[in-house]
Amino acid sequence: MFKDKILLITGGTGSFGNAVLRRFLDTDIKEIRIFSRDEKKQDDMRKKYHNPKLKFYLGDVRDIHSVKDAMKDVDYIFHAAALKQVPSCEFYPLQAVQTNVLGTANVLDAAIDEGVEKVIVLSTDKAAYPINAMGMSKALMEKVAVAKSRNSDKTTICCTRYGNVMASRGSVIPLFIDQIRRNKPITITDPTMTRFMMSLDEAIDLVLFAFEHGNNGDLFVQKSPAATIGLLADTIRKLLGKPNHPIKIIGTRHGEKKYETLLTKEEKIKSIDMGRYFKVLPDTRDLNYELFVETGEKDVDYTEYNSENTERLDEQRLREMLLNLREIQDDLKEFGVI
Repeated sequence: MFKDKILLITGGTGSFGNAVLRRFLDTDIKEIRIFSRDEKKQDDMRKKYHNPKLKFYLGDVRDIHSVKDAMKDVDYIFHAAALKQVPSCEFYPLQAVQTNVLGTANVLDAAIDEGVEKVIVLSTDKAAYPINAMGMSKALMEKVAVAKSRNSDKTTICCTRYGNVMASRGSVIPLFIDQIRRNKPITITDPTMTRFMMSLDEAIDLVLFAFEHGNNGDLFVQKSPAATIGLLADTIRKLLGKPNHPIKIIGTRHGEKKYETLLTKEEKIKSIDMGRYFKVLPDTRDLNYELFVETGEKDVDYTEYNSENTERLDEQRLREMLLNLREIQDDLKEFGVI
């Protein structure tokens, strides 16, 4: 599908972008463009990969002119640029809106104008029943994507939504490992909180599945197991040979949920079970209010898909997942695990 094609990754210096490069650089893809605002990370990637297929574009999704400069002749886009830290977005919600909502609109408008064939927009479980500014901005981002897709004939726009990506930048697994390394207590907010667990490679698989099977406005979700934060912390310290390393409970942070939802009840109604994934079809009704009010769904099963009712990981399976994470292999070697 990607033979002789040009792929643009917005926010491409992050964990997702690096995972895409590992998957694609040695294939027959023509070119991969990394678009981001961090020139230091771009320079680090340039030196690390040293590959002529890799091109770098400095810019910000908030600036549509810089977006358009990077989009000439592009075939496909993986839109990963976002503000993702929940506490930061709580204190600066307008910054989240500027990047996650208006920045996404810029990317999609430019993609449509430039005739890009397909755009996959990356979202988060925090967009379902959002209670924090980050989740609210991502929920609006999804609405923008669906709205743009309604009027886009040549450019197909799809969304993916996934939960906690294990060992991604800024997530708790690298934090817990670093706290053990520095002989500091592992800090957890609430040991009974549950979170979906998926690897970066699985995140790439989800995006590629959406790329291959998605139509305009579709939302794709991977069925993922979950674990409590307490079990995750305990499994990590045992894995690293520090079973008695202290754990400190610090309480929930700004905007945190007890559990995360990948599909709301309302989305579950419209979803198609595709085996490993759910596909949620867009609401294609227009602004004919009479039809909107007088007709509705029948025989509805109001059951959301969340980290409480999904498959629950035990310590053995969670340990196996951690051992297979390429992102922490150096850490595992440092502690003599592998």
